[in-house]
Amino acid sequence: MTPHSIFRQIILFIAICLILFIFNIVTPYVLNAYLCMIVIYCGINIILGTSLNIINGLTGQFSMGHAGFMAVGAYASAACSYYYLSPLLNSLSTSSFITLLVQQFFLVIALIVGGGAAALFGYLVGLPSLKLRGDYLGIVTLGFGEIIRVTILNMDSLGGARGFTGIPAWSNFFWIYFFVVAVVMTSFRLMRSYHGRALLSIREDEIAAESIGINITGHKVRAFVFSSFFAGIAGGLFAHFIGYLNPSSFTFIKSFEAIIIVVLGGMGSISGSIIAAIITTILPEALRPLQEITKLDFRMVIYPLLLLTLMLTRPQGLFGNKEISFSFLKRKKSK
Repeated sequence: MTPHSIFRQIILFIAICLILFIFNIVTPYVLNAYLCMIVIYCGINIILGTSLNIINGLTGQFSMGHAGFMAVGAYASAACSYYYLSPLLNSLSTSSFITLLVQQFFLVIALIVGGGAAALFGYLVGLPSLKLRGDYLGIVTLGFGEIIRVTILNMDSLGGARGFTGIPAWSNFFWIYFFVVAVVMTSFRLMRSYHGRALLSIREDEIAAESIGINITGHKVRAFVFSSFFAGIAGGLFAHFIGYLNPSSFTFIKSFEAIIIVVLGGMGSISGSIIAAIITTILPEALRPLQEITKLDFRMVIYPLLLLTLMLTRPQGLFGNKEISFSFLKRKKSK
């Protein structure tokens, strides 16, 4: 990498941070609290869907317990900030500006702790189970997700069935979409790297990939760890935004929502996961007035119908395995 390209990336990073900072200030004045919440949930679901796409789309495996990794990240980061970081912050006798900076630094630490805990569980689950394929892997990961939920349900230190309250609400628009950009760009880099090409070859034909010297189990486990880490980040952002966690937020339904995002957007398409996450987040809220009139929750009716219609009309998803291209913005070279 040349110094010029490094300088361009630094300028791009600063520009993105500046734009997100401006949006973080302006958004509460432009949108009401309800619409701001929907925008925040869109960002969290983008991270969750993009992370699952690494396993289900890029590697061609079938994980059904992604909510378990999100739960691990959410509770680990919440416990870190509640029991350690928040008391430490309250003990500091500094100016409000310094306190705010320390708070943001502590949030990043809590998110890293949550992502690291989820990655560790991803490694522990992935190492023995990724030798399995297809439905067997789905059953194992589904069981893991339920084990995590039931374990948290019986841990009084994490609130148990009554929920984990008092989590500091440090997360905001800036941090959520900062990590959206980070996760999406990392996923694009991963897809175009040697490791990503190896994962694509495993998805297409495991036997052929193994015949050319690719360590199938090792690459699958690394993909599982990456995916789990990002899911843990999504859980940590979710926890520090609403300030409350309950095991019922991480049931099989949450894993099913992540699977819908990947399938609807297209297996292996990061752009598709982004668009599908926005659609699946906004659609239930757009139908909420109808729910209030009929007194019925149409979300569990719409999701299966959405998948059924998609499988009949476009089995490859909205984008298939393609990405949104901005090549039309580039000037054509003169002949």
